[in-house]
Amino acid sequence: MTLPRRLALSLPLLAAPAIARAQAYPTRPIRVVVPFAAGGAADSATRAITPRMGERLGQPIVVENRTGAGGSVGGGEVARAAPDGQTLLMDASSHLVNPSLLRGLTFDYATAFAPITQAVTFPQVLAVKADLPARTLPEFIELAKRQPLNIGTQGNATAGHLGLVQFGLAAGIELTHVPYRGGADAARDLAAGTLDGCFITMLSAGPIVDSGRARFLAVSAPRRVPLRPEIPTFAELGTPGIEIAEWASLFAPAGTPAPILATLHKAVTETLAEEPVKARLAQLAAVPVGSSPEEFARYVREGRAAMAGLVRSANIRVD
Repeated sequence: MTLPRRLALSLPLLAAPAIARAQAYPTRPIRVVVPFAAGGAADSATRAITPRMGERLGQPIVVENRTGAGGSVGGGEVARAAPDGQTLLMDASSHLVNPSLLRGLTFDYATAFAPITQAVTFPQVLAVKADLPARTLPEFIELAKRQPLNIGTQGNATAGHLGLVQFGLAAGIELTHVPYRGGADAARDLAAGTLDGCFITMLSAGPIVDSGRARFLAVSAPRRVPLRPEIPTFAELGTPGIEIAEWASLFAPAGTPAPILATLHKAVTETLAEEPVKARLAQLAAVPVGSSPEEFARYVREGRAAMAGLVRSANIRVD
């Protein structure tokens, strides 16, 4: 049977909305895997960003913590996920160093993910106990040349550890690294005076500095951080190049279609620009970034190469 011409012409128009709905993204709640414990820097930033991001996308975002092996357990889970934008990874700076440290990985960090954006950074600070006889960074360096100093970090191969190594190499000093299982634990011992100093996040060090039990000496950032403008950078104090920070950054599985990546990038960067979100991140001592996918991909490539060199030169090993 031959359809009337007018009806035949209308069929594609009737079908178009159905096709658009089938191709819409997202079609169901989005899952964001954080490969670290709840309450940490990356997890806290993710939970500050995702509610409004989900509203922009029209679907809720469910944050799941999948911990273990320096973040590679959660990373591997996302690497194996379907590249449909429904499962994402909010990873930290271990994303750069894991390829140089971990053996037996079941995926390749360099090819398994599509970088979307560096969402936020958490600059590291050098804080020292209140009674340490060094009031400035130059005085700290001179003291370290005369006597051993014990400096705590969030753990082996963390941003704090790598920053500490980078600082020691640049300043020509040897510092005794004391790894902990998190910045809060290191800060507790710094407050008690059992550590000479810590290389940790502002979020962890801030409360004990505010209580008078420790002092900030320098921040590992290219410029002073608005939340703590009184802390000078390492470069200002004569030790340039110390800019290692913790971060939280969004990735999708490799092969995710470009339109979906663009939708995600727009949602997260617009969310980072919202004043309530910025205020919440400031409470976490997090600095919003929102880089383009191209900028972030370049940052990841260059950072991975730099961390590989640092790991080799300092003979860094995991626990």
